[in-house]
Amino acid sequence: MKKSIFSYFINRILLYALIFVISLSAFFFFINLVPGDPVTRYIQMLEQRYGLSTPASEIVIQKYKEVFGLDKGLFERYISYIKRLLFYQDFGPSFVAFPKPAIELILESLPWSVGLLGTSVIIAWVLGVILGTIIGWTRESKISSTIFTTGLVISQIPTYLLAIILVMVFTFWLNLFPMGGAYSAMLQRSFSLRFIISLIKHAFLPSLSLVFVYVFGTMISQRALVISVLGEDYIKLAEAKGLKSFRLVNRYILRNTLLPQTTGLALSLGFIVNGFFLIEWIFNYPGIGRLFMMAIREMDYNVLMGITITTMFCVLTANLIIEFLYPLIDPRIRRG
Repeated sequence: MKKSIFSYFINRILLYALIFVISLSAFFFFINLVPGDPVTRYIQMLEQRYGLSTPASEIVIQKYKEVFGLDKGLFERYISYIKRLLFYQDFGPSFVAFPKPAIELILESLPWSVGLLGTSVIIAWVLGVILGTIIGWTRESKISSTIFTTGLVISQIPTYLLAIILVMVFTFWLNLFPMGGAYSAMLQRSFSLRFIISLIKHAFLPSLSLVFVYVFGTMISQRALVISVLGEDYIKLAEAKGLKSFRLVNRYILRNTLLPQTTGLALSLGFIVNGFFLIEWIFNYPGIGRLFMMAIREMDYNVLMGITITTMFCVLTANLIIEFLYPLIDPRIRRG
């Protein structure tokens, strides 16, 4: 039994490491094979902006390529990057914000994405599971059918489209919430009540656009899981014994549907470091998603690699933790 569990854990860890290395390598080669480079693009942008074009530009481009290591071969750059990442946990400097390290930009943006998106995903997941369980248990009622149909429609709305609608209604028409930013530009960061209220007001619309869509997606999947569990023999036996509805739902139905839903929650929490790119861009929210969009525009390789590696690490780690928890949640895996 112990040997079997030990092998299960070792296999998952090895698979985790293999997927991480393959994904990291694939993205490194992909992004470095894209035509152009950040140094040349930045110099050309300055030339276009100020109407200048001098022979010195080529010298500047060459010197900066030497500083960033862009003059080396692709494989040599790959080996150098892996060594720096493994031994120093360094993503390198940001090309655009040089000499600021890329990891510093990521760490500045990460708390905003985790705070906004993490809270939104957890709230939506809890509400979705509860609502899905209720409409699954009472699936034959007209109210449940109406909620389910409405949820099907809303869950298909792209989050960015809903965000635009919310901005139009609550910002331009009703003037109830600010359009963008994380807090009022007139305030300094502090734990004062005024700052916290400003923080909540600025986060409300982007959070609502995420919760509104995600909650119905979770509700639909939870309803399907509940209906599938209701067809099991042990549920029919419990009903025949006259078990009370609350106890039946809580002890038998909800517990048997939480395993796949917990997996979905873990993966969603892993993906929050990505940010919901367009949501953060629309609301000018200073999270990872907005930073990623800016890095793409400027071809800031090190920032792009840093965000991608951070994302892969979080998603794979969340998945690994769930894999480790499976034997504790599901006795069938322990017996297997």
